[in-house]
Amino acid sequence: QVQVVESGGGLVQAGGSLRLSCAASGSTFSINFMDWYRQAPGKQRELVAGSRSGGNAMYADFVKGRFTISRDNAKNTVYLQMNNLKPEDTAIYYCNVNARIGIADRSFWGQGTQVTVSS
Repeated sequence: QVQVVESGGGLVQAGGSLRLSCAASGSTFSINFMDWYRQAPGKQRELVAGSRSGGNAMYADFVKGRFTISRDNAKNTVYLQMNNLKPEDTAIYYCNVNARIGIADRSFWGQGTQVTVSS
């Protein structure tokens, strides 16, 4: 099993920055990848950014050029640096960790961290 804990959310004005952290513990040797999702009120959860093997990253179009995902493998932690925040970035941000448990890949979610951007 993998435990996932997010932190770093808060209230910020438009144009400001926040840095989210996601720490994984437990069966971390089996982690495949770590992603950030978000869910705004009344909307579906959506992928924001993903950290892949070899240091590769993927981003949703709506955050390209503003958000940066990075990963510290030694700490089993993934970060999301969010710059030039907009009110529409307001959401609960979740970390998803995909790991091999036994013979299957499983997803583990954190409890989420609230990001609120005021105009």
